[in-house]
Amino acid sequence: MEEINPKETTRAYAFETWTKAPMPMVTFFKTLDVSRLIKVSRSKGLKFNMLMCWCIGKAETSIEEFYVLPVAGKLVRYDTIAVNTIVANKTGEVSSCDIPFSNDLAVFNTDYLRLTSQVAETCENHDLADSMVIGTSALVQYDIDGAVGMYSGIFNNPFMIWGRYRKGWFKTTLSVSFQFHHTQMDGAHAARFLDLLQKEIHAL
Repeated sequence: MEEINPKETTRAYAFETWTKAPMPMVTFFKTLDVSRLIKVSRSKGLKFNMLMCWCIGKAETSIEEFYVLPVAGKLVRYDTIAVNTIVANKTGEVSSCDIPFSNDLAVFNTDYLRLTSQVAETCENHDLADSMVIGTSALVQYDIDGAVGMYSGIFNNPFMIWGRYRKGWFKTTLSVSFQFHHTQMDGAHAARFLDLLQKEIHAL
């Protein structure tokens, strides 16, 4: 990762406007059709959450703004992307696990299983400081419509939350919320990301 001059990027105006704003986060809500994820999960024996995280990472890599993030008042560009997931550890609490994104689903799945198991056992977070990390939190035991994440002023990373998917007659849907820092991207970028996420799910 490297610090870059905001004035030499397309985020110059956003950096000037939103970096010091008291509440620079924006949250979008969307209902996704995850029927394909359910089918692949069951037929291939793959975890639903892993597939969801992989599709998120795949959609991210198509949007340049995901590689840039405001950090401590500076604008930083990353070369790689990772997807974070919250893991229930052996003490009954939760730990954080960053998984490096790979376009190869098999590689991502191997890393996902290895790292989440490691974090669950050691109760130690696995952080990838040199990657732009999108956070996720899956509250799969609860039926929620969405959630607005807390802005701490420390972490500016984008964040997604979802609950239990809902089965219908013809498709299975999942309500998600996506929170992002306005310096990093505009609403159009966020909406495009969510559209790309749906396309990646369909194409899985």
